[in-house]
Amino acid sequence: MASVLLVEDDPVVRAAITRALTGQGHIVHGVALAIEALREVTANDYDVVVLDLGLPDLDGGDALRMIRGVTNTPVVIATARDDEAGIVRLLNAGADDYLVKPFSSEHLEARLQAVLRRARDSRQLVIGGLEIDVNLRRATVDGQELSLTHKEFELLSYLAARQGEVVPRAEILASLWPSHRDDQTLDVHLSWLRRKLGERAAQPRYLHTVRGVGVRMVAPQ
Repeated sequence: MASVLLVEDDPVVRAAITRALTGQGHIVHGVALAIEALREVTANDYDVVVLDLGLPDLDGGDALRMIRGVTNTPVVIATARDDEAGIVRLLNAGADDYLVKPFSSEHLEARLQAVLRRARDSRQLVIGGLEIDVNLRRATVDGQELSLTHKEFELLSYLAARQGEVVPRAEILASLWPSHRDDQTLDVHLSWLRRKLGERAAQPRYLHTVRGVGVRMVAPQ
C-alpha cells in the first residue's frame, strides 16, 4: 500500500485512476491543478506522485521541476504526449518514470511498484558528516540527530539534494513557500538551520550564502 498524489485535471480520468489505485489498496488524493499539487507535497508526505502534463494552470514540465525542488518523492508522468525528446527532457528534469495514455491499471500498478522499490533503496542524502533519510524524515550531523521542524527539514533536504549548486533564493521561495514570497522567511529558516548545524553565516560549514544570488550546500573542508 502506498500514499499517492494524483495530479490530473480531467475529472473522468482522475476518478478512473483513483478507483484503479484504490482497488490495489493504495490511498489516493487527487487534485486538478499544479498549484494544489505543490501545496500538497509541501505540507504532506506522499510515497509517489502521478503527474499529468496538460494542466490548466501550469505546464506539467514546470510543475515537475517545482515539485522536485520541494521533495524527492518519486514522480511518474502520465500523459498523452509521446514524443521521445520530450520524454528524455522530463526524465532529465527529475521524473522517475513515464506512462503514455491510454494505459491499463495493471500497467500503472507495475510502474508504481517498480518506482517505489527503487525509492526505498535510494532516498539517502550524505554530505560530509550530514546524513539525511528522506523516507524517515530524519537527519543527523556528526552522529547527532537534529531536531527539525517540517519546513526546516524540507529546506535542508531541498538544498542537500542539489549539493554543490548555487540555488537561487527566488527558486527556493517559489518551491517551498509558493504562496509566501517574503525573503525574511527564508533568512529566518536558514538562520535556524545554521544554528542546528553548529555554524554561523559568518563561518559557514554546510550552508554558504552567495550574496545577491542564493544558497549553496557543500561538505565542510
